This record gives sequence, C-alpha cells and structure tokens, in this order.
Amino acid sequence: MTDLLFTRRRWLGQAMAALASSALVPGHAQTTTIAARIGQIPDATKLRRVFAAGPPAGVLVATLAPHKLLGWPQQLDDVSRAYLGPTLQALPHLGRLSGRGSTMPLESLLKLQPDLVLDAGTADATYISATERLARQTGLPCALIQGSLADHARQLREVGALLGEAARGETLARHADAVAALAQRSTQGMAPAERPRVYFARSANGLETGLAGSINVEAVEYAGGCNVAADAGRGGLTRVSMEQILAWDPQVIVTQEPGLAERMRQDPLWRGVAAVRSGRVHCAPVWPFGWLDGPPGVNRLIGVRWLLEKLHPQAPALQGLPPLEREVRDFYRLFYGADLSPTALGRLMETAR
Repeated sequence: MTDLLFTRRRWLGQAMAALASSALVPGHAQTTTIAARIGQIPDATKLRRVFAAGPPAGVLVATLAPHKLLGWPQQLDDVSRAYLGPTLQALPHLGRLSGRGSTMPLESLLKLQPDLVLDAGTADATYISATERLARQTGLPCALIQGSLADHARQLREVGALLGEAARGETLARHADAVAALAQRSTQGMAPAERPRVYFARSANGLETGLAGSINVEAVEYAGGCNVAADAGRGGLTRVSMEQILAWDPQVIVTQEPGLAERMRQDPLWRGVAAVRSGRVHCAPVWPFGWLDGPPGVNRLIGVRWLLEKLHPQAPALQGLPPLEREVRDFYRLFYGADLSPTALGRLMETAR
C-alpha cells in the first residue's frame, strides 16, 4: 500500500509539471489525427508500455506495436483470441477508461506505470476534456487519436511514428490507402440515388441501427451504401420499429448478429422487406473484432472490402481482384499476426457469405 501511495504521489507531482510544460495541443483534421497530446510523451525510442483506454485504441496499438500493448481494454473470448497472433493472444484483459463506463480504477492504472495512455475515437470536446482530466488526475502522458474510417491511413502513419513503429505504420497505412482507393473506384460516378439503400441491423431482433453520422454505421456509408436510417435524422444508435423498416424497404441488410440473417429469412414480417425477398441479407464476422463495428477501429478495413462486394457486385473496379478469401487471410496475417488455418479461415468465410 505504501508503494502504491508513493507511486501515486510521484505521478501526481509529475502531473502539474507535465501539464504546465506541455499543454493541450488540439489536432486539426486536415493535418493530423492526433487530436490531443497532454503531458511529456516519451521519445519514441523510449516508449515501451502503452495502455489503450478503449477498444478502438486497443486494436490500433495491437496492430502497430503488439509488444508494447499492456493488455486488452475489452474482454476477448477464446474464439476471438484464436484469430490473433501469439503475442496478442497472451495479453490479459485490463479494463477500459473510455466509452460506456470505466472498468479500470486509477490506482490500478498507476500500478501498471504506462509510458503513454492512448485513446482513439471521436475527438470532440467531451473526449478532449476527459483526456485532459485523466492526465491531470494521474500525471500520465496521454494522447487522443481521431478515429474515423477516412482517417485510418494517416492515423496508422502518425501513431506508428508516435510509438516508434514508423515502418510498420507505413506498411499498414498503404493497405488502408488501397482500401480507400478501391472504395472510390467502385463508387465513382455513382449518383446518390443510385447507391443501394442499406439497413444495418443491430441487436438480437435487428431493431437497433445507427442514424446519419453515427460512427457505428460509418463502414456502410464509406463503402458507398445509403443508410436508410439517415431519414430519421443525425445522431448515434437508435431503436426503430418493424413498421419503419418496412417503410424504408432497404435493398440490402447487413448485420453482425449471429443467426439474425437466418431468422429474418424465416420471419413473415421480415420477408416483407425487399432485401430479404431478394436474398441480400448478409452477416459480417466478428472474430477477433467486428468487420463493420465493435469496435469502430482499423478492424473495419476488411469489412469495407467485404461490403464493396455485397453492395456493388457488378462494379468494374471489383472485377479481376484476388478472391476475398485470400484477402481476408492476408489481412489477418498483416494486421493481427495470425496465420489462419484452413478451418479458421473457412469459418470466417462461411459467416461472410
């Protein structure tokens, strides 16, 4: 207990000096994804221990510097861990500081003595204020990273450099650049009215979705889909009625809920929706992380590639590409350090059909 109090006093003493010498530095979306740096972040050559404050940050650090990530902010079951490389499989669950309720006490965070606390997500005033407050309470250097899909290539480059993994960041960023270029080519010249109307079904009954601007449905919009729930306004997640879905009558339904697509096909109410009648109901895998969401991080890059095939199957830009199965295998090796067995890869592709 004495050691812990000493450690806490030491960090709190450092907090005032750190905040005085390195004030909050707002990021500009046009130039950087690092929305805030607070405290004296160690030189990249000396940065060894990184605490990820939430799931998007956990995935980001895991892909860039798996040996520097102290542990997972989210719980990962055995199936999810099987889709990760050995280093990432072995990391413990530590808890989170951001999102829907913190599960990491500050005393436990201080005992870990991280060189950096990193968070990623929507870098609005609320998140920046929370990051500043955390640095003030603990004395730990903190960084907040803007996390939208359009930012992922730049994010990987900049955070890679921040963590002392610039070459790794460049390699992953080139993959993100390629996904962005493919999405642009696949939808080039497509008028808004020509984009397929898509409903992203969440929750066990499919009656939860994201409104316009919701980061949870960003992958759909990025891949050239028209989110039908945008008609209900802007915001985050929302509950909707079956009557509303029937009125929207989406051409395509995507989900990450296991078994939901099959239940829709068997349900007389859902069969009243154009997407169900035409067989365009698709379920994205969630191992080790969701292809579309959960978390809204760089894990979605493979989901965009999958969505392009589901939303624009006849797009000239998609013709002649390597099979999706090969691209999934390569993505998991590159981003997660996982060499998937034929069985593991087959399970992903069976879900993603």
